[in-house]
Amino acid sequence: MRNRDRGRGRFALLALVAGGALLAGCASMPESGEVTSVDSSQHADADSQVRVYGVPPRRNERPEDLVNGFLEATTSDDPDYATARMYLAKSARQQWNPSASTTILTEMPKVRRERSGDRESGLLITLTGKQLARVDDKHAYKPDERPFQTGIHLAQEGGEWRIDSPPPGLVLGVSDFQRIYRSVNKFYFAELGAGGDGQSRDVLVADPVYLRRRIDPVTSTVNALLDGPTTWLDPAVATAFPPHTRLKGNRLSLDDSNALKVRLDFDGRGAGQEQCLRMAAQLLYTAQESARVNSVTVQNGTGRELCRLDRDEAKYYAPERIAGRPDRVYFIDGHHRLVSLADGDEEPRRVPGPFGADGVAPLRSVAVDRAERRAAGVSANGQTLHITELTPGASAGEARLTVHGGPKAGLSQPSWDGMGDLWVADQDPDRPRLLRLPGGTGSPEEVPLPSLGGGRISGVRVAADGVRIALLITKGDRTALWLGRVDRHGGGSKPVELSVADLRAVAPRLVDVDGVSWAGGSRLLVAGSEQGGLPQLQFVETDGSTSNSSTLPGITGVGGVAAPDTPGKAQALLAERDGGLVRLLPDTNWKPVPGEGSAPVYPG
Repeated sequence: MRNRDRGRGRFALLALVAGGALLAGCASMPESGEVTSVDSSQHADADSQVRVYGVPPRRNERPEDLVNGFLEATTSDDPDYATARMYLAKSARQQWNPSASTTILTEMPKVRRERSGDRESGLLITLTGKQLARVDDKHAYKPDERPFQTGIHLAQEGGEWRIDSPPPGLVLGVSDFQRIYRSVNKFYFAELGAGGDGQSRDVLVADPVYLRRRIDPVTSTVNALLDGPTTWLDPAVATAFPPHTRLKGNRLSLDDSNALKVRLDFDGRGAGQEQCLRMAAQLLYTAQESARVNSVTVQNGTGRELCRLDRDEAKYYAPERIAGRPDRVYFIDGHHRLVSLADGDEEPRRVPGPFGADGVAPLRSVAVDRAERRAAGVSANGQTLHITELTPGASAGEARLTVHGGPKAGLSQPSWDGMGDLWVADQDPDRPRLLRLPGGTGSPEEVPLPSLGGGRISGVRVAADGVRIALLITKGDRTALWLGRVDRHGGGSKPVELSVADLRAVAPRLVDVDGVSWAGGSRLLVAGSEQGGLPQLQFVETDGSTSNSSTLPGITGVGGVAAPDTPGKAQALLAERDGGLVRLLPDTNWKPVPGEGSAPVYPG
């Protein structure tokens, strides 16, 4: 029930669900007494078992109260928004689509009546607030800070005010959004150009979306997968599912052995075993974002089994297959030599070869390939790029690339993708370029970019899948983090042409970014500062939302960073600080690494 005297935002009933029993926050259920209404936004702990249920409109509801009640009802755990629809006129109940979009505000919107209105013309209510982001109809999150204002029209129906023109989708305060929604990854196959080998064809790419937390998580995750990739990622990935494939039936569930059977509404003809296994791989890696899944069986519309894939067999498609499983981090020591440090090491060790133990090529920065057999090093003056084997007696060879140097020019730190291609940026302010060396041995090729608006690329981190690239773009004395999509065109008899498209800001609230590293399938570790603050470390999702990961122990004044990008593997984080490095081992606090160091990097 609602307490009408408490004003706006007291329109939800809370219950606790534990072990299948309905609780009321006390040891036993009281048999009498007043039911106290609670503001749903006060219970925004994403991991709590608090469930919010909407309250239907009351008789003779004032227009402002009706709109507030509708807004609160949209924050409930009602799977079909049945209570929220009770606030709508009959003509709007079926037309309103709560999945069309979600607008996220700093708090619940303010409600203002624009004119008194009458029973014939109705009246207009305005919602205002400060917008932070939007989630589109494909569940994709996008930061979008701006003033928010929209109108809601009310009309009389059966002697009661009802909303006949609701806002499109949902309008939520950020605390409600965080309570109701969770970030999950869907998985699609990278489009790496015609003629790719089996390894490159079977690279899974994470596509983060936001889904309702408590509404049948496995089924909603699989339905989102079948909806197809988000608009931003779509040009660079593909799905193994035939067009318009949907679930046959309304609900999925796992059996006692955590096996998932997925019945699809097609007969399976024309889909060979290889395609079916690829569908199963997408299903397994996507569904396990919501539950532990040991195997997936794909069935056709009649229930006939088409293929089955278990966890061990699915490792062939695992994103970490190309990301690698590194056991050590690399950096440049105080003598400009390449050293490595495993989690169990107390002191760094110089690596074999000309970049390390042989000491013939002083370095500014380095990248080690994901097999940890080769390294690409930028000379101490930033002008040349060399590639060498990490073996004793190997030669640094001739420079693969030479550019103009300088403290704010020269080459950026290089980066390897999972297919063995090397990426690096020329920071020349007059002609900034992004370059790729195919296979790490080919001639440098310039990769076309959208306009940088007078900026230059000061940092490059390409994802293992080769279709997403994080760029630090510097304009004047400020650096911002952008994510680009790597599109590939051609193939077959023609060479594959690459370009970076649709740059989007990943951390728009940071006014200056000092370092970035991939830290999982859709997660980045970022060192940056907000307005007036010191550089700090935080995890950020590739869609620009705040990561669900646990908060890092506090540390300020950090620069370049390194994190392993192998999903689910707990390893040390490294960061530059005060001319040296600090290290964060799992379940510990930050500790200095002995000696001087800079440019930390995991393989990749």
